Amino acid sequence: MRILAAAAFAALLSTSAMAGPQYVNATGFANSGFDVVAYFDMDQAPVGQAQPAAIPGSAEFTAEYNGATFAFANAENLARFEADPAAFAPQYDGHCAYGVTKGGKVPGNPNLWRIVDGKLYLNITPRVVEFWEEDIPAMIVTSEANWGDIENKSASDMAIPKFDISSAPLGSS
Repeated sequence: MRILAAAAFAALLSTSAMAGPQYVNATGFANSGFDVVAYFDMDQAPVGQAQPAAIPGSAEFTAEYNGATFAFANAENLARFEADPAAFAPQYDGHCAYGVTKGGKVPGNPNLWRIVDGKLYLNITPRVVEFWEEDIPAMIVTSEANWGDIENKSASDMAIPKFDISSAPLGSS
């Protein structure tokens, strides 16, 4: 039974969680203008501890993907993204991973992130991160099961609670 569960989990992780409208907030950028490639070069904090802060992108280095503009801190990260955008873009079109487990789309906070099996997941608040981190593999299985029913629904238009957009690049590129 454990082998079947592990196989099912691995199969779910191999599917792409990208297809619906990307979450874009008042910055005009996906991921609130923070560099999605930079996460993959940072050391993650252990589960239960706060992650390092996201790295702001620059309006000088941008790429279009999934109907949205992504910003990057430098030309190298832009090139890495352009070579394989699906490898770096946040899962669930930048919506909160825990919110997807509950069957809805709410914004993902770029400072509340975790990379699991090479995929970037965001959550909306520190308290939600606590719930999600109680059993990340089970949460991903649930969110993947729910995603097919909600991925084509409109992107969230909510603001990220208690999130200051001032360090993100503002305006459109």
